[in-house]
Amino acid sequence: MGSMSKSKTEGSSNPHKSWVFSDFSSTEHFDTDIGTEELAHLEMVSTIVHQLTRDLSLEEIQEAGFAPYFVDHTVGVWPQAASGMPFSSSTFQSTGDAIADLNEDMAAEQKARLTYDNILRLLDNPEVIDPIRFLREREIVHFQRFGEALRKVQDKLNEKNFYAINPEFDLNRSSGK
Repeated sequence: MGSMSKSKTEGSSNPHKSWVFSDFSSTEHFDTDIGTEELAHLEMVSTIVHQLTRDLSLEEIQEAGFAPYFVDHTVGVWPQAASGMPFSSSTFQSTGDAIADLNEDMAAEQKARLTYDNILRLLDNPEVIDPIRFLREREIVHFQRFGEALRKVQDKLNEKNFYAINPEFDLNRSSGK
């Protein structure tokens, strides 16, 4: 992947891409690449859950406390937290400020890593442990990529106090755009 040039980003629907990611040489599309990989993680976890639950008997479902889940979803995979809270787009955070959003992304990667750590503490099945370890490692890599992006955003700003402005909004306004 080559360096993202200004001409590639002009007219972009994402106003900060024209300056925030202009210096990313090997990670031109790191944000969409990570997003795509996160969807693959969901698919992997869903497949593991499906493989572990598809042959459960009604007695096993009831004994394991899955009866309420079974009533709504049978043994289909429905994305939800261990607490039972269904997945919702409200879990995504976006402020329009690259610094705030990248910090949120880094926190999300650490929370995912912690979740995988906790899952690993509960497992004894190597067929499940190995893919969960892989997913945990990828969360660490994503955290590092978001950290690199945050450093580049901070380095790109001219202000000593880079928390004083929202660069996506304020820099575009001051340049007359």
